Amino acid sequence: MRRIAFINEKGGTAKTTLAVNLAAWLAREKGRRVLLCDLDTQGHAGKSLGIDVRGLSPTIQDLLVDGQVTITSVLRQTAIPGLHLLPANKSLAELPERLAGARDRAGRLAERLRGLQGYDFVVFDAPPSMGLATLNVMLAAEEVVVPVALTYFALDGCAEILDTVRRVREEHDHPVLRVSLVVPTFYRKTALADAILEKLRERFPGRVTSTVLGYNVRIDEAQSHGQTIWEYAPGSSGAQMLAAIGKELVVSGAPARAAS
Repeated sequence: MRRIAFINEKGGTAKTTLAVNLAAWLAREKGRRVLLCDLDTQGHAGKSLGIDVRGLSPTIQDLLVDGQVTITSVLRQTAIPGLHLLPANKSLAELPERLAGARDRAGRLAERLRGLQGYDFVVFDAPPSMGLATLNVMLAAEEVVVPVALTYFALDGCAEILDTVRRVREEHDHPVLRVSLVVPTFYRKTALADAILEKLRERFPGRVTSTVLGYNVRIDEAQSHGQTIWEYAPGSSGAQMLAAIGKELVVSGAPARAAS
């Protein structure tokens, strides 16, 4: 079972777009069993899958703070066969306060998922900030995929994530955590974007996807309809880009599985 977290400490990088659509691609196109865990208070993973998370209960927050709540009670079936969701909503903002006195607060998610069976992939959509929820994601995951918007500060943001991953490995004794892929997003054919992309590939050799995710109106439209790109416009260029990134994601895990 691969546990893959989509993380960037900055917003606006297409993190949720990638997490949701690649989870759906793995389930729909590859026939894998996938659990998508939403750790963002905005609940956009659920909304992107057509699930109304407002007022929904129980959610992943209940799973983390209440030992009596089971994964089965929180799970939601999506419209994609083989894809299940652990949803989140604004109640997740209470997590730091609810777990303030808990000695195991950073490892709650990993503990709740321990012994999980029946899935080929667990995909985590982390919040766009470094806090308790993101730390829980990192300790529950083994791989990190970093979406990087091709803007002036892209290299700084990616370097911050790598530093955080190293710190979590060392301070929390979680040596298996690694950055498996860096995915360039919001690409436009400009000299600046091309220069940033080249610097990314120089700085992170072998980890930057050969496929970049450009602006695509079909992807935005799909999300506005509560659908993945595979349901809304499977023949679009957006679907082709995401499928290509999905193939690179599958390949990126091969060395780790062979070494384990």
